[in-house]
Amino acid sequence: MVVLNRIYTRTGDDGTTALGGGERRHKYDLRIAAYGSVDELNAVIGVARLHTGADPDIDAILARIQNDLFDLGADLSTPHKAKGPGGERLAIVDAQTERLEREIDRLNAELEPLRSFVLPGGEAAAAYLHLARTVARRAERLIVELADRPGESVSAAVRKYVNRLSDLLFVASRYCNDKGARDVLWVPGQNR
Repeated sequence: MVVLNRIYTRTGDDGTTALGGGERRHKYDLRIAAYGSVDELNAVIGVARLHTGADPDIDAILARIQNDLFDLGADLSTPHKAKGPGGERLAIVDAQTERLEREIDRLNAELEPLRSFVLPGGEAAAAYLHLARTVARRAERLIVELADRPGESVSAAVRKYVNRLSDLLFVASRYCNDKGARDVLWVPGQNR
């Protein structure tokens, strides 16, 4: 259980922040940027959820993802199997990615077939889910770069989860656009 009695600690005033195991890193460190982007993604999904009230299924999917993203942030903030404040290391597991895959397949089965690339837009929920997808892709790029750095570690489960998540956000955006019927399609060369 996390207890936050005090919001400011002043320990970051020197430009560093603590990882889950207590190690301090510069706030511009790649690991901090990676889980900071995951936090940003969670916030964008929160905004998208303001517009998904008409579809409780999509809202429930997004609520589960928001919780998963805290797990993912905890996983990234405790490298080298360091223990978190509660004494155990919280990590993304394959079952979370498998759940995303089942949800992608279920939602995608109800969508109009794609005949062009989709432009971000349509319903507000769809537009925000497209924004979330782009933030997920940025987080993924940072996570993959971090995983490739000597001395750093990122689990395969984290990399798979964030890759699959952007796919789910794409499918969910189309689902929110009247199951693809209201997608805004790219028309190549339309404005030449």
